[in-house]
Amino acid sequence: MECNTADDFMEDPSYLSECSQQKPAATSSISEHEFSCHCCYDILVNPTTLTCGHNFCRHCLALWWESSHKNECPGCREKWEGFPKINILLRDATDKLFSEVVQRRREEIQANPKISRSLLAFQRYGDNLGRSRTNQHKEAGFFFSGVLTALSCVAVMVLVYHCSSSVVEQHDQLISKPVSRWTTEEVVSWLENLGPWAQLYREPFQQENVNGRLLLMLGDEELLKPPYSIENQAHRRAVVAELDRLKALGVKPPQNLWEYKAANAGKSLFLLYALKRSPRLTIFYLYLFDYSETFLPFLHTCCPAVTHIDQSVERTFLDTQMEPSWRQWVEFLVKYCLLPYQLIAEFAWDWLSVHYWTSRFIIVNAMLLSVLEGCALWRLWTTARIRTLPHKMWNHLWKMLSQGFAFAILWPFVPQFVCNCLFYWALYFSPIINIDLVVRQLMHPDTEAL
Repeated sequence: MECNTADDFMEDPSYLSECSQQKPAATSSISEHEFSCHCCYDILVNPTTLTCGHNFCRHCLALWWESSHKNECPGCREKWEGFPKINILLRDATDKLFSEVVQRRREEIQANPKISRSLLAFQRYGDNLGRSRTNQHKEAGFFFSGVLTALSCVAVMVLVYHCSSSVVEQHDQLISKPVSRWTTEEVVSWLENLGPWAQLYREPFQQENVNGRLLLMLGDEELLKPPYSIENQAHRRAVVAELDRLKALGVKPPQNLWEYKAANAGKSLFLLYALKRSPRLTIFYLYLFDYSETFLPFLHTCCPAVTHIDQSVERTFLDTQMEPSWRQWVEFLVKYCLLPYQLIAEFAWDWLSVHYWTSRFIIVNAMLLSVLEGCALWRLWTTARIRTLPHKMWNHLWKMLSQGFAFAILWPFVPQFVCNCLFYWALYFSPIINIDLVVRQLMHPDTEAL
């Protein structure tokens, strides 16, 4: 085997090592200068490469830095950037080619306390430099995050003030006024809200001066006879079903999100946060404790019954008051177990004509929460921790129950303005936060905690 030039070393270090064993004189004359420190002019130990390209022993560079207190190359005086790192490739090459010399020099360095102190001080300088740069990035991130949070808080407060001063006043007062105190005009307004078909029976109610007390006395037989003469059976059944809801609630049932919030301020805030944190438990809670008022309309909206194309509006309204069919239950249970956030998105989609932008915020947030839930399950599966799922579900159940109990106790003491701020924050700004979470999950899935 023949040794040629130093280029052979760059292509194969083991090849040069073999050559050095066959022809040590030739190898020494070629290699020692290439692997020598520009400070001590000896074989490099822990070679450190500066930005200018010069190589020095780590301890030589530390001694130079400690004596001069300058971040510049000892040879060309060019300042280095950052903190110099050990050239691993060059270190491995010197360890293989000059193992005896390198081992001897390392023992001498370790035995010299002055060099050890210099190396320790140099390393501490690098650690402090790295921490300061990290803190600068964090401080910048905290600054922009703080600005965004402050602007969001101001936006929420302005939104709450606007809604409190104007929008809330436009809410139908019948959602809080007892039926027995309704005037004739309010009864007619309630009738018109049932649908376009109810316009046919406006005049009889006005002519008879039907107020809230008389309205509660009406039934199927009274509506069939004059002066009301509601002969259409579907119309009559729809009015009777709504009358039954009035008698049960004592007030007009909410017809949209804002009316529901005005009538059930605490429940609306609780449901908004609970559906985000645990949609399955929240829907189960509605099934147990709020079946007819909230759960039944929710199920009929998300999993509607099969209807004919020519089915009338009043018939559709009446179907939403009936018990769901087994097909609706099957569809609902499948979505409930696998895609609970899809149920929320479908419910919001049905209200696009009433709440245009709000429904879109809810739909986007439901999609983001579905992605986050899928990522969490994927991490459990890939890390072989799926067996811990029952334990996590139990902890989640206990956490939700304790938080719900605490909310029920503290709710009467929380100012309404604060509750409105929390409500609008969760409704309109939560999707923005979830977008950032989804991006971090997809870009750096291994760094997210389970």
